Amino acid sequence: MSTTFETTTQPRELSSSGQRLRSLARAEGLQFRRNKTLLFMATVFPVGIPLVLFLMGEGTAMQAANSFDMFVFYVLMFVQFYTVLAMATTRRDERVLKRLRTGEARDWEILAAICAPGAVLSVVFTLVIIPLMMLLGAPAPVNVLLIAAGLLLGLVLSSALALLSSVFTRNAEAAQITSLPVMTLALLGLGTLRPLFGDGLLAEVIAFTPFAAISDLVGVGWAGATFTQLMEGVSPQNFGGSFAETWMSLLVLLVWIGLALFGVKRLMRWDSHR
Repeated sequence: MSTTFETTTQPRELSSSGQRLRSLARAEGLQFRRNKTLLFMATVFPVGIPLVLFLMGEGTAMQAANSFDMFVFYVLMFVQFYTVLAMATTRRDERVLKRLRTGEARDWEILAAICAPGAVLSVVFTLVIIPLMMLLGAPAPVNVLLIAAGLLLGLVLSSALALLSSVFTRNAEAAQITSLPVMTLALLGLGTLRPLFGDGLLAEVIAFTPFAAISDLVGVGWAGATFTQLMEGVSPQNFGGSFAETWMSLLVLLVWIGLALFGVKRLMRWDSHR
């Protein structure tokens, strides 16, 4: 009798958790659409700028990889990171987060709901821009699995860093300042900028930053090699070789995600600074 009871109630509990998450995510999505500034930043920049850069180039694999790398940068920073930072800070100052914690929703469900609108929009944009770039003359990606891994893990990382940054953000206006460290780190990780640092100690340090790892996954996933490797004349990898080329980047990214999620669990602020 006891075993039967546990078996029948577990799916119901999981279903209830899923229903709560969908309900919270739907509410956050509505708030997201009402914020015209965030909506503009999350739609025009990520799609428009990379496409313009690609059309200005020659349509090579390296040009396609660089344009898509820029697309991922804008998606992670403006569609996901900044919107989650602004929304988490606003909900906290309005004491919405504190009220939600007194209900049935668990902490991870509340935070996941804040991250959901930007993540869904990012995936939709990606599913649109890859075939669009190919229609405009870009060669097909070498390994779309690496691109998917870079994007999805990047969304998790950006969400965690946004929630961490909200701890030090007093209000939504202050997010313009507190977002700068993460955005600068992401900018330094772009494949097109990293050759500027040469091959010294600074370049090695930047190579182990999370957004550099994402850039490498995206670059190898599309062109079979990173921007630096292509500039040095290294032959691109095939589908199988691309996995061996990026295992270290994947490991670096997973370590950073683990540290960021641990920081959110320990430091997340649920009540207003006021």
